Amino acid sequence: MTALGRLAVQDLRLLRALVAVAHTGNVTRAAELLNLTQPALSVQLRKLSDLTDLTLFQRNVRGLRLTADGEMLAAKAETVLDALQEFDQLLRTMRSQLRGTLRIGTIIDPEFTRLGALLQRLLETAPQLSTSLRHGVSGEVLDQIGQGQLDVGFYLGAPAEAEAGRFHGRHLARLRYRVVAAPPLAQRARGMDWAQLARLPWVGTPPASVHNRLLGARFAACGVQQNVVAQVDQEASMLAMARTGVGLSLCRDLIALHEAQSGSVVILDQQPLETELTFQCQAARADDPVIAAAFRAIDHVWGH
Repeated sequence: MTALGRLAVQDLRLLRALVAVAHTGNVTRAAELLNLTQPALSVQLRKLSDLTDLTLFQRNVRGLRLTADGEMLAAKAETVLDALQEFDQLLRTMRSQLRGTLRIGTIIDPEFTRLGALLQRLLETAPQLSTSLRHGVSGEVLDQIGQGQLDVGFYLGAPAEAEAGRFHGRHLARLRYRVVAAPPLAQRARGMDWAQLARLPWVGTPPASVHNRLLGARFAACGVQQNVVAQVDQEASMLAMARTGVGLSLCRDLIALHEAQSGSVVILDQQPLETELTFQCQAARADDPVIAAAFRAIDHVWGH
């Protein structure tokens, strides 16, 4: 076996011993630095000399002096030890960083949910974490979180609707929905109450959507059923059908105001229906590092 091979099977104490003596020039002080006895350090130095087949030290009145070979090896040993320390630090950093994939359920438009800002914050704070987005209807997102198909997601509805105890959520914003219709249908609906409006044609949505839940509760309170003539699962499609007079539709307040200003729809006089935007996960997984990172990011983005 070569000298390098013999040295490679030894632990790093021999290199540390060489560097300590090089720095102090004294076996006693080097032993104190390494928390060793002087005889133990002397044994390590002799072992290093034997393994390298080199004269690394010369004694003088002040202690030990490195030979030219000793100085060259000490400099290289210090480089090796520094590199190992950097390696260890990198390893600890990598172990502490979040890894894997965060599955996020998204709804409505990304501008309103601040999805872009959320993803940017996650990239800044957890660069090793990848994200997978799945867009859907609000209630479906919550179901997929409950079934473990998604880690976190946006939901439209009060916390109680998200089964407090089973889900853990963060309130983000209040939303108001208005009833809109094309001008001719709006003229027919003028002065009607909710029970009368139910008999007019409506653009409906799937049961899991917030529109369905809001209108279902309102009409159930009046003891009537909604007259659904067409069903869609996207707000853009609902609005497009409302513009062409297919039926009445719910529309988020700001969008409704913008459409009304352009004259494409009319906002009816009924009281707005209100709900809230929340960010949800399974309550049992709220402390998972990846999910906790998502909630820290959402808190930063929404100023909580």
